[in-house]
Amino acid sequence: MDRRKYLKTLAIGTVATGVLLQSCAPEKKEETPDLSKINGGPDRQPNEIEHFKKVSAEKFFDAHEMATITILVDIIIPKDDVSGSATEAGVPEFIEFIVKDMPRHQTPLRGGLKWLDLQCLKHFNKVFTECTSAQQIEMVDEIAFPDKAKPEMTQGVAFFNLLRDLTATGFYTSKIGIADIGYKGNKPNQWDGVPQDVLDQFGLKYDQRTLDESVKFEA
Repeated sequence: MDRRKYLKTLAIGTVATGVLLQSCAPEKKEETPDLSKINGGPDRQPNEIEHFKKVSAEKFFDAHEMATITILVDIIIPKDDVSGSATEAGVPEFIEFIVKDMPRHQTPLRGGLKWLDLQCLKHFNKVFTECTSAQQIEMVDEIAFPDKAKPEMTQGVAFFNLLRDLTATGFYTSKIGIADIGYKGNKPNQWDGVPQDVLDQFGLKYDQRTLDESVKFEA
């Protein structure tokens, strides 16, 4: 499956519990980031800046969850000869921000990550991050194709659909993703005025001031 081509189309036109809990245990608390210069971008209103700083200061996913997300998003959008991977585009950080900005995604994603580890423990006797690349792809293939997925994989399918949508959104709104689809943005056109043959047809012509100031300009 050409995942990048598929996602680009979407962007232009979504065994034991004890072992699992131990593997998901958060590591030591990281230092609070310096938010004194963070404002979330230009032209933000004061309330938007305050919200951005608040959300940025919080932490939702633990280290194990972030490691799992990092592997998954790079499976969805791997690095190729066109551009970098989802991780290089900052997608894991984007997803971390989104779940705090849109809390409705927290339970589906966290639950999905735990479900994925349980499935890997059941099939491979180890959590997803400890599986081989082949085993990780094998597990992902079980939930990446809704029409082919087994009934018992329903929860995993829903989780992966959400993660894939967020991955595509994060990637194709990043600098790398925008370059990948060749979006150039709004650019001024150069207008050289009414064609000379049309002016001749109606017996009209531009005065020199109009030519100098309004019609012709350097690109």
